[in-house]
Amino acid sequence: MLVSMTRLLPLFLLTLCLASAQAPPPERIEAFGYTWRVPLAADWKLETKEGVPVLDLIVPRPSLQPRRPSQFAVAETGDFLRGVIELEVKKEAASARSRRTSLMIAYAWKDPGHFNYAHLSVDTAAEQVVHNGIFHVYGGERVRISSREGPASLPDDGWHKVRLVYDGAKGMVEVFVDGRTSPSMRAVDLSLGAGKFGIGSFFDMGSFRNVKITGEPIK
Repeated sequence: MLVSMTRLLPLFLLTLCLASAQAPPPERIEAFGYTWRVPLAADWKLETKEGVPVLDLIVPRPSLQPRRPSQFAVAETGDFLRGVIELEVKKEAASARSRRTSLMIAYAWKDPGHFNYAHLSVDTAAEQVVHNGIFHVYGGERVRISSREGPASLPDDGWHKVRLVYDGAKGMVEVFVDGRTSPSMRAVDLSLGAGKFGIGSFFDMGSFRNVKITGEPIK
């Protein structure tokens, strides 16, 4: 038995080292009256523009496998069964890297492998099925859970007002961009329940301002 344990010990230590290397501890930034958990604080920059605090995501890190977003900030609040996040967003200019860019808002976030998110894109879902809609992450790759009908959410490089309303008791989410919603911005998912909100992108840069989270965190 002692020999077997001696042989297994190096493998056990290697497993621990690999797990540690794959999951570095999150870092934190302060913005809009909240503390945000982020993969790397240096990827974000908070500055005042025209008298308004603006949080810029300045490093577009690509998504790793499995295919799901990871470059976003999660507000360190309580978990919301029902909640609303309101903000203004501005996507990366198309001219910056000759890309058709997008941003995202996470909701019902429980951990890096279990959350839902709204993908706000210059594309319609009819043009690109993995853009402009509501997506579900449950331990694997993201899966679309909303209709493909509706216009692009971020058709230009200006600021857009976004309001995401989540009712975890019913599993319902609805996203309004500049006061309008569409089938691609509505979905139902009962698997996650209460969770946190987050802001960021799949692998683009972008800007956020006037972020406000309301609701009653569960005890």
